[in-house]
Amino acid sequence: MKQKSSSREKASPSRLQRELSAGIMDLIRSEGLAPGTRLAEVALAERLQVSRTPVRAALKLLATSKLSRAGKHGGYFVTDAVAASHKALRQPAPDNTDRLFLAIASDRRAGRLPDEVSEHDLMQRYAATRPVVQRVLTKLAEVAAVQRKPGHGWRFHPIFMDEQARHESYRYRLMIEPAGLLEPGFRLDPAWAADMRRRHEEALTMPWNQAATIPLYEINAAFHEGLAAASGNRYLLVAIQQQNRLRRFGNYDWTFGHERVLVNSREHLAILDQLEAGQHEAAAALLRRHLESAAKLRHRWPNADTD
Repeated sequence: MKQKSSSREKASPSRLQRELSAGIMDLIRSEGLAPGTRLAEVALAERLQVSRTPVRAALKLLATSKLSRAGKHGGYFVTDAVAASHKALRQPAPDNTDRLFLAIASDRRAGRLPDEVSEHDLMQRYAATRPVVQRVLTKLAEVAAVQRKPGHGWRFHPIFMDEQARHESYRYRLMIEPAGLLEPGFRLDPAWAADMRRRHEEALTMPWNQAATIPLYEINAAFHEGLAAASGNRYLLVAIQQQNRLRRFGNYDWTFGHERVLVNSREHLAILDQLEAGQHEAAAALLRRHLESAAKLRHRWPNADTD
């Protein structure tokens, strides 16, 4: 009997527990929850649209990795290890949420996915669990890519198939991103700048293959989001984060080959050079030129951006 009990205790976490744990970590990081913040089961259950029991199991799973800790009087709290784990991330492989995001993006562009779907439809089509489907739909809803229908189901908006929308996106970014480098509260984090430099230099030397498109886009997104964060203007940061989520839906299919990878990386490094030298006006001019150049490129998908 003892052997059976021990076996159950050492059983691997379920797929639902792993996915809920990932969802909780996403919430902790996206909302910037500080170490010591209580992770309320009821609130998490409502956000993740599950009952409290699997949430409690997911929190317990996070505790085994020291990403949450049990309180003396019950409940779970954010730990210091969360911030450390976030800084340690290096071009991770896409998780279940990213994979579903990619699959939906590809099928929408190819016309294989109708304008209206239900959660059940997506679960069956992609063999995905409800929490993963809900996380993807929530991300898409945040950038007005989908809208919940009255009563039941979801409707995709045509924004990703619209060349005019892409043009407007670049015009919007041209208005705010260079201006962010000139904000009075701009502070470049030396650790972030060093990490960006390393990742871009690696991109310049790595062998090119189509599988590199996902980490390539993530480097681009991290660069522009990091500059927005350095501006010290929280509204600008939120705007760029939304743009990144919106563009991610169409940007994983890189169609420009290795040459554009080299151009992007070199231009980003040149912007970093100017910022590290304290030349913010020059950096802003380079960033504007960088965005204008990317906006003029022709591509296979009308919604795919190069940066």
